[in-house]
Amino acid sequence: MVGNIWAQIQEFDESLFHLINEKWANPWLDLILPWTREKLIWVPLYVVLVFYWVRKYKMQGFYWVLILAALVGLSDLISAHFIKIYVHRLRPCQNLHWLHPIISRIPCGTGFSFVSSHASNHFTIAAFTAIGFRKRLSWLEPCLYLWAGLISYAQVYVGVHYPLDVLSGALLGLVIGWTGAYFTWRHYPSQELTS
Repeated sequence: MVGNIWAQIQEFDESLFHLINEKWANPWLDLILPWTREKLIWVPLYVVLVFYWVRKYKMQGFYWVLILAALVGLSDLISAHFIKIYVHRLRPCQNLHWLHPIISRIPCGTGFSFVSSHASNHFTIAAFTAIGFRKRLSWLEPCLYLWAGLISYAQVYVGVHYPLDVLSGALLGLVIGWTGAYFTWRHYPSQELTS
């Protein structure tokens, strides 16, 4: 029974991967999406975020930066060094039994697939930042989740993750980010953010 349900989930996951990776492809996405998942592309955004927090909120902002860095480290540790090693799911581009053609838009990589560390790490950043600035900058919240979602979608599009990998990674990141935000804003609240 459980094996049958898992087989159906895996079949749906592979079918959705096939749609995203091959059927929904176009030259514009081929150009843009491989870049969106590159870590160095977003360094300017991280620098602006750190600069803004520290400049505007001083020592309090510096604590938030340290906490967010620790949360991303925790997300990466759990996803890459616990879940992936325990589950051992091959990446789509490594799967020799795959029936459909796979378009590998970047080098495949050597690690396992489930869960996506890209998804968990970026959703951790998005959730923590969105919760912290929800009252002051409400427009920022959907932008952050769309940003993390785009990076996660790109992981499937380029051929290195299945949709279930990125959805599970996103869920892990949301839990870590929301939990971290809850405790952070309780212990290091800012009147400007919470009023």
